[in-house]
Amino acid sequence: MVKDARTPPDCPGGHDGMPESDAGRHLQNQLEILIQDFRRSTEPPMPVFVVHAQEGRDDDAVAGLVRQLHAGQEAHGTRCAVTQDTYEGATEVRRAAALVRALSDPRKWGGPKALYRRYAFPRLRLVHAIDDAVAALGDSWPSPAPGSPEAGQDQHRRLLDELAQQRWRPKNAARWRSGLPLFDMAHILPASLVTVLAALLARSDWYVAVGAGLVFLLLLTVLNYVLPGRAPIFLWLRRESRWFMTTTFLRAADQEESTEVSLLRPVRSWKAIAARAYDVAEALTAGGDFHLQLCVLALREDLRDNHRRWSWDLRGFKRPRPPMLFLPHADDRNGGIELIRAISDVRSRRSELDPLLVVAAVRTHDVPRLERSVVQAPPAPDAMPPTFGVRLRTWYQEWGRNLRAEQSPSRERSVLPWVMKIPLPHDQLGPVEEGRHHLRASSRPTLARLVWALHTLVLVIALLTAATVMRADALHDRYCSASVLTANRDTRREQGSDGRTECIGIATDDVRFADWLPAPRADDDIKALTADDDPPWTVADLEDRIARQNTDVVAHHTGKYVTVVYAGPLSADPASGSSLVKGAEELAGVYLAQAVINENSSVKLRVLIANGGVDLGHQEEMAEAIAAYAAHDPTVVGVVGTGRDLKSSRATTRTLMRAGLPVVSGTNSATYLPREFANWFSLAATDEWQTKQLGLIAAQLRTPGRRQYALVLARDTARTDDLYTDEQARYGQRMLRRQGFTLLEQRRYILSGGKPELRSHAQEVCRGGRVPSVIYFAGRVEDIDPLMTQLGTEPGCAGKPLAILTGDDLSKADFAGGGHSVAPEVTLYHAALAELQKASTTTAFYQDAAQHLPGLRGHRLRSDSPALASGQTALAHDATRALFWAATRDDRPQSRASTWVNLRNVRIEGMATGTIDFTGAPLYGDRTGHSIVLKEVSRVADGTSETRVLCRRTAGDTRRLTQQECRIR
Repeated sequence: MVKDARTPPDCPGGHDGMPESDAGRHLQNQLEILIQDFRRSTEPPMPVFVVHAQEGRDDDAVAGLVRQLHAGQEAHGTRCAVTQDTYEGATEVRRAAALVRALSDPRKWGGPKALYRRYAFPRLRLVHAIDDAVAALGDSWPSPAPGSPEAGQDQHRRLLDELAQQRWRPKNAARWRSGLPLFDMAHILPASLVTVLAALLARSDWYVAVGAGLVFLLLLTVLNYVLPGRAPIFLWLRRESRWFMTTTFLRAADQEESTEVSLLRPVRSWKAIAARAYDVAEALTAGGDFHLQLCVLALREDLRDNHRRWSWDLRGFKRPRPPMLFLPHADDRNGGIELIRAISDVRSRRSELDPLLVVAAVRTHDVPRLERSVVQAPPAPDAMPPTFGVRLRTWYQEWGRNLRAEQSPSRERSVLPWVMKIPLPHDQLGPVEEGRHHLRASSRPTLARLVWALHTLVLVIALLTAATVMRADALHDRYCSASVLTANRDTRREQGSDGRTECIGIATDDVRFADWLPAPRADDDIKALTADDDPPWTVADLEDRIARQNTDVVAHHTGKYVTVVYAGPLSADPASGSSLVKGAEELAGVYLAQAVINENSSVKLRVLIANGGVDLGHQEEMAEAIAAYAAHDPTVVGVVGTGRDLKSSRATTRTLMRAGLPVVSGTNSATYLPREFANWFSLAATDEWQTKQLGLIAAQLRTPGRRQYALVLARDTARTDDLYTDEQARYGQRMLRRQGFTLLEQRRYILSGGKPELRSHAQEVCRGGRVPSVIYFAGRVEDIDPLMTQLGTEPGCAGKPLAILTGDDLSKADFAGGGHSVAPEVTLYHAALAELQKASTTTAFYQDAAQHLPGLRGHRLRSDSPALASGQTALAHDATRALFWAATRDDRPQSRASTWVNLRNVRIEGMATGTIDFTGAPLYGDRTGHSIVLKEVSRVADGTSETRVLCRRTAGDTRRLTQQECRIR
C-alpha cells in the first residue's frame, strides 16, 4: 500500500490476534488509520463496519475474522467489547436492549493492556434502574386492576419508592468495590474537603479541621446511604441527572413541569427529576423501539463522556484509541441487527460525533435486513483491478462523502447512513501471504498520560504537602496564632533576651498575651501570695474582661464606638528581674476607664491590647503592627501607653504619627518627645522638669561656703535600649552643678545575671578621700535594695549621713509596706508622677476601682491602698479618659484626625490625679500642670522605712513649687 504522513507504521507482530487473512489485514489497517486520526484529534466519523461473505459458505470464516480483529485490537491496547451469540428477551428489540445492558459493565471493556482506568456508564445505569423499577412494579403499572391493593395508591409515588429502594441504580448492581461501599463520593468527598478547608481558613487547629471534615463526611454518608427509603442526597448534582434533564430525546412537547436542575435549588431539581423519571417509565411500558434507542443514546453519551478531552482528569487525552464493539454474530438471537439499526438511527438524530467504532459480522442471508449498502455495484472490470485494500479505502471515502446527505430527513427510510457494509470475497479470506505486515497506530503515551496522571498527582500532593507543612511551620514560627494555611498577622513571635519567645504586636481575634507569659513555679506561687508589689489581678483576668466588653460593643453598638489601643509591656523576664507589674497595673487602668465609659456613655469604647515585650524592648515592631491594623480599621483613634523612655521611642512615635495616631502616655517622662512630635501627649512630668524640682531639695542639702561632693551613679545603658537612665543622669548632673556641688566623675554600673554590680563602685567611692554627701541615682527601682546594702556596709559610708536623689521610677517601690528599706543614716528623696491623696477627695476613681477591678470588689480603697499606690493604674486610667474625651467630642465618634486636634482642647476634672488639662500645651514645647510629688524616705528606730511627702501638686495645678514649701527639716 502507498503510505503517507497519516499512515501508521507497521506493527512488528509477535502477539496473539495477528490477522490470518488478507481481508483481516486490510480491515485491521483501516481500523488503525481511523485510530491514528482519532489520536490526532481530527475526530473522524466512526462507521458501523458490517462485514459479510459474498458466499454463504464463508459465514463462519467472516465471524472468525471479526474475532481475530477483536484479539488484535486488544493486543494493541484498544478498549474492546465483544458480544455473546445469544441474549434473553421476548423480542429481538428486547434482546438488543439486553445486549446494551451487558455493555454497561465496565469489566466488559478493555483488557489488561488498556490504558487508564475503567469506563463508567452512569447514564446507561440510570436508564436500567428505571427499567428495573418498572419491571418490579409489574405489568399492571401504571394502571392497576380495580380492587387490587395498588388501586388506591399514587402510581407516581410507587415508582419513586421503588427507585429509592434501588438507590436509583439497577437491581443486583455491585454496591461494593475494593471493599468500600459505593456512596455518592463524587459529591460527598468534595463537600467534606470544603469543610476542612473552611475550618483551616478560619485558623482552627489542623485536628479540629480534619475532625470537622470527618464528622461532615459521616453525616452525609448516613443521610446518603444508611437511611432507608431515600434517594441519594446529591442525586440532582450527578452528571447522569443533568443529562437526563437536558437531553432533547426525552423532552416532550407538552411538558409543563420545570426541567431546571440547579445547585442552589435541590427541592425543585428533585421534583423535575422525579417527573422526568415518571414520563420515561410510562414510555418504557409502551414498548416499541424507545427503550432500545434510549439505551443506545445513553451508551453513546457515556462513551463520549469517557473520551471527553477537556475533563478534569483529561481522560480523553489519556485514551487515544476509540472504543470498539465487536459482534461476531449479529442476528436475531442476540439482537445485533436491531442494535446496528438503533445506532444508525440515534446518530442520525444527534449532531455530535461519538467515538464508538462497531465491527459486526452478519450472515449472508441476513444482509437484506440492513436494507441498503453504501457500496455500489462493482464497476466494469479493469485491466488491473484494484486490490481489496484500495477498494476498502475507496468505500470508506465514499461512505464519508454520502454520510451528510443520507442523514437528511427527506431521504428514503431504507437508508442506514452510519452503516458501511463490506462484502468479503472468498479469495480474501485465505491465509495471509508470508512477510505481510499490518499497521498499528502510534502507541506512545500521550503527554497528558505522563503529566496529568496518578504518579504526577502523588508527586504534586507530596510537594504540596511538604510545602504546606513548611509553610505551616514557618507561620507557627513567625506568628503567635497560626493554622495550616493562614495566620493572624497582627502579632508575631520575637525572641526575648532570656531566650523565651514573646508575642509582640496588637492582639486581635482570639490572641491573648497572657498565654505567652511564663508559668509560675511553685516557689513563685508562694511568693506571689505574700508579695505586696504584685497587683491582686492578672493579665489574663483583664484580657478576658476587655474582650467581653469589646464583644458587646461591636455586637450592639455598630457605628457608635471608638477604638483605643493600649501599648505596654505585657511580657515578663524573671531571669533579669523584670516584672509584669507595670504592664498589669497600666492595663487595669485602661480597663477601668473602659468599664466606666461603657456604663455611662452613649458612645462606647473598644480597647485593643498591644504588647511591646519585656520593658518595651520590641516597641518598634509593636508600633508597626498598630499602624498596619489602624490602616484598615478607621475606628482606631489613638494609643495609650508606651510608658518607657527608650532609644526606640523616637522611631515608635514617628511610626504612630505617620499613621495619624495621637499618643497619650501616662508614665513616659521623656523630655524630647513633646518637643519633637506633635502627636505626643503625656501626663508625666518630664525628666528635665522633675530634676529641677529635686533641685529644691538639693539646695537645702548644700552648705554655703563649704566644698561638698556629689556623684551621679547610673546604670550602664551601652547594651540596652534604655534612654530614661541617660536623661536622668544628664539632667541630674546639670542640676547638681547648678546647685554648687563639686561633681565627681560619673559612674556606671552594669548588670550581671539581672543583678547590679555595685560593690566595686561603693568601695571606690566610700574609701576615697572625696566621699560624696549627695548621690543622684539614675537607675531603676529594682536596683535600690542592692545599693542600700552596699552603702550600709561599706566603711566610709556606713553610719554617715548621705542623701540620695532619684527620679520617678522609685515611686513604684513600696517602702511603707516593708518591700524595700533604706540604709541607716541614708535619706532617699524621689519624685512621683501621681499625686493621689489630695486628688482623692474629688474623684470617683476609687469607688469605680472597687466595683470593676478583679480582686478589689467589696474593698474600701484609698490613695495609699497597695494595689493603687504606685499611681500606674491611675495615670493609665486618666490617659484613656482624656483620649476618649477627644475622640467623642459633641457626644459623637470623631475621626482619627479630629481626635488629634481635639486633644489640645481637653480639660477634664475629677480624674484620679486631678484635672487633665492640655489646653495650654504649646506645639513642640513643654506644658505645665503636671502632677508631681516629692517624697522623703528615711530609716526609723525599728529598722523600717518611713515615707513623708515633702510637697505636691495635683494635675492641672500650674503653681510653682517653692523651697519653703518643700522643706526637708
